[in-house]
Amino acid sequence: MQEKIFDISFESDGKKYTGWVNPSDKTDGSGKPVSFHVVLNGVSFGYLSSKDCNWTINEDRPSSLVQAVAREIEKKYQL
Repeated sequence: MQEKIFDISFESDGKKYTGWVNPSDKTDGSGKPVSFHVVLNGVSFGYLSSKDCNWTINEDRPSSLVQAVAREIEKKYQL
């Protein structure tokens, strides 16, 4: 079985973030996971999902940080 979890590392608002992303097993019609559990700097960041090119998260997080994480996910899935 192939490991789905992947590492991410980026800077946002002058701060360095490292962590990992665990894609859900449930996928949409194109085969892309419907949500992603994200951990940043050892803390659960939340579950991100994308619909109609709009990223949302189930936690109250800064928009700039959500978009930075979304870009890392988009790189992995070439969205």
